[in-house]
Amino acid sequence: MEQYKKEFIEFMIDCNVLKFGDFVTKSGRNTPFFVNTGFYRTGSQLRRLGEYYAEAINSEFGTGFDVLFGPAYKGIPLSVATTMAIAERYDEDIRYCSNRKEVKDHGDKGILLGSPIEDGDKVVIIEDVTTAGTSIEETLPIIKAQGNVDIVGMVVSVDRMERGQGSKSALKEIEEKYGFPTTSIVTMEEVVEHLYNKPYRGNVIIDDTLKKSIDAYYEQYGVK
Repeated sequence: MEQYKKEFIEFMIDCNVLKFGDFVTKSGRNTPFFVNTGFYRTGSQLRRLGEYYAEAINSEFGTGFDVLFGPAYKGIPLSVATTMAIAERYDEDIRYCSNRKEVKDHGDKGILLGSPIEDGDKVVIIEDVTTAGTSIEETLPIIKAQGNVDIVGMVVSVDRMERGQGSKSALKEIEEKYGFPTTSIVTMEEVVEHLYNKPYRGNVIIDDTLKKSIDAYYEQYGVK
């Protein structure tokens, strides 16, 4: 596993973003782990988060694209932080863009924040956690309405590696339905690999008991 992935897993724990216990997802699944990206709350945290995203994007897609699109609302700070990190790390001046939930009819009019999207643009979409596809169904028409663009791919922070609406993973379903690749900074498999029975800051975060709970969760909801 790449070093930046290990660092990102520990970064999520330090920021209280990655938690283990007893939770219920939006889809109603009882889960022993939860990722809440709303706990990235400071400038230094967002700066580091942008750097991890930038590394994952460069690793999978390179930096030869034009626009990084972050769907409202969580995608707005993600697109800003990550384009800044790409500029600093790779000397590529990628434009950032997000959508408004409500169309503005005065001043800076329209549905978009940041850069316009133009014919011929290559676009990467940035999200927080693996989506079941609902957000993409809303996002793609907005992007496509701006012009004849090429969706290079989509990046999320954590791939939960569970089934989407069918028998395949949510990210794989998006790839097959919309025809562009997806990637993540880390997968839950990598999280478990890095933390299982290994101390971090003096504590073993994933012990045998928690590992059994995670295994049972994937037995029920994981990709078959």
